[in-house]
Amino acid sequence: MITAGCDLGSTTAKAVIIENKSILASAVIPARLDPIVSAEDVMALCLKNAGLSRDRIKAIVGTGYGQQQIPFVSRLESEIVCHARGAFFHHPTARTIIDIGGQDSKVIKLDSNGKVVQYSYNDKCAAGTGRFLEIMADSLNLSLEEIGSVGNTCKERLNISNQCVIFAETEVVSLVNEEKDPGDILNALFRAMANRVCSQARSLTIENDVVMTGGVAKNIGVFNALCQSMGTAIKTITDLDPQINGALGAALLAQEA
Repeated sequence: MITAGCDLGSTTAKAVIIENKSILASAVIPARLDPIVSAEDVMALCLKNAGLSRDRIKAIVGTGYGQQQIPFVSRLESEIVCHARGAFFHHPTARTIIDIGGQDSKVIKLDSNGKVVQYSYNDKCAAGTGRFLEIMADSLNLSLEEIGSVGNTCKERLNISNQCVIFAETEVVSLVNEEKDPGDILNALFRAMANRVCSQARSLTIENDVVMTGGVAKNIGVFNALCQSMGTAIKTITDLDPQINGALGAALLAQEA
């Protein structure tokens, strides 16, 4: 049985195709201006990667910020349920999931069967999201891909007191003007971001195992800062891109239709 999941986010579109719970292919692309085009493009790329035509797919579940705009899905599921399903598939011991996306952050608590029992969702403030990292990378004239390794070590411990993106950017500019090391500035930003997400997680009471998903999980600096802030080891999805977790969960749910 071949099924697919399509996760249409605010900054990226993701798709996964599975057969009997084995991943055949995945795809991630930047979001287009038209969400329908995003959905069509990412699914077309995923099908190409799998060497399949769409008529081979028995069911497609859609999720994400723009799920209502996906034209070809069999049904829709919430981001919370999809991220929970994807993370639990890889880590059946997971009890807390932290997903940091482009425009939001989610903390999800699961029971021993992988069912969602509680969650916290932040999409009102860019602090604690991938967008925060994009803005700060621009302020330091670095790419989003570069900042994780650059800010993963610390020679001088600096502090960013504001978690608001606008005021934090002002602090970064001041530190740059003081000729502070970009790595130390980024390290301070990662700690500020981790503290913000940790506060969100603690509102639900953190239970191990903790699993981090989403595109920001690929940033080693943020990942390590979050481990320190939470005071516990955090797992991630090591055998595939953690950014496709929501689409994977959607594809798994399609198998259960």
